[in-house]
Amino acid sequence: MSAIPRLNGIIRALEQGKTAITTFSPADIPAAVELSTTRYDGVVFEMEHQPWDAIALRDTLQYMLNVRHIVQRGSVAPGVTPLVRIPANGGENNQWLAKQALDLGAYGIVWPHISTVDQAYNAVGACRYPRLKTAPRYEPAGIRGDAPVAASRYWGLTQAQYYTKADVWPLDPNGEVLAILMIEDTQGIANLDEILRRVPGIGVILVGEGDLSQELGHARELDHPDVVAARAEIVKICKAHNMPVGLPHVSSSNVERVIAEGYRFLMIKAGKNYAGVDKGFQLIGRA
Repeated sequence: MSAIPRLNGIIRALEQGKTAITTFSPADIPAAVELSTTRYDGVVFEMEHQPWDAIALRDTLQYMLNVRHIVQRGSVAPGVTPLVRIPANGGENNQWLAKQALDLGAYGIVWPHISTVDQAYNAVGACRYPRLKTAPRYEPAGIRGDAPVAASRYWGLTQAQYYTKADVWPLDPNGEVLAILMIEDTQGIANLDEILRRVPGIGVILVGEGDLSQELGHARELDHPDVVAARAEIVKICKAHNMPVGLPHVSSSNVERVIAEGYRFLMIKAGKNYAGVDKGFQLIGRA
């Protein structure tokens, strides 16, 4: 049997040293139909500040599949890789939300409000299946429950194949699951260096600049010097660990600056005519 191709388009971009371009979206069928034919590397279905609805998420994921793309690429993986931002903050340790999203076929989880090593460890562990302590890459210990039927079907794999691919990247170089941790407060920034030193398996650090600006006393003043300095500190720490760092709220007006600052996971809202998206792809040489 031939090797399974890379399924996760965001991972594909990152492991090739490229910048991944993604967006937020509500988890609904009309959005999925529109997104399925766009140029994005991935989409994060927003279920933190939108209702958690596993049935709606299931249907949304199915409508991300496009038969023409499947025929052209020879792979059932969606052309735009679907991830899910879950509702629970990191300190709530609600592994069940990640478990349900992954069991439905999501290729990764965005974890809000990760502030400590323990919270980061739990987040990555919830994206992994358990294994013996003597197994390679044991840490962080997996706690995901075993129910792969729907996910393996969605990925176009046998259950045995799914098990070989359903681990976190880059800890497992063949893994297709992204654990994205949001740093959204000053405690998270203070602990970020230790988090990146002690918790393997993190795929991307995403700056939660909205919540961060709230704590700093400058709500949604994203260009305030205090907010800019906090973002810069996160980028500095991530660069020291060769960790891709991402930013929401990217548009045609700031995408050039964001890329220059070293962000490699951009969340660009389409807006009219996808101007910001097109500009982003042009700036990173993928026009």
